[in-house]
Amino acid sequence: MTTRLIKTTDTENFYNMLCLLDEETEFMIYEPGERQAKTKDLTNLAALVERAVSGPDFLMVAENDDKEIVGFIWGERGKANRMLHTVYIAVGIREAYRGQGIGTIFFNELENWAKANGIVRLELTVECPNTRALHLYEKQGFTIEGRRPKAMKVNGEFVDEYYMGKIV
Repeated sequence: MTTRLIKTTDTENFYNMLCLLDEETEFMIYEPGERQAKTKDLTNLAALVERAVSGPDFLMVAENDDKEIVGFIWGERGKANRMLHTVYIAVGIREAYRGQGIGTIFFNELENWAKANGIVRLELTVECPNTRALHLYEKQGFTIEGRRPKAMKVNGEFVDEYYMGKIV
């Protein structure tokens, strides 16, 4: 298992991993098959990857020995001047690769990048029932700052989210 910053040539492999992740968990934003139904081409995803490669954002991937992307952490930097010191985080790791320390590596690398780039605040949301992710985030120094009632609808049921933050 290796972790590295994403490259522009990873876009299709990254997309395929996201689609597989959507099938494996109820804790990501897209339902199974929804990403493929809504994505006509990879232009928008390629732009996100390019934004990370060119510098403003952070996007790291984990890949297995077969060079298949199996996880990611993405930090999107605020775009307005008043938000340039903040980064909103999304993270996902394929089921077979969870519990192997990848999340810890991701967050350590993100924090190093944040410090080197003048980032003061990291933030994310997590579905309240996602105790595994919640534990990882708390271990990394994130605290619950609020609750977003009925933020998601999963399998026909409303689910609350925690809003979490960390000052770097």
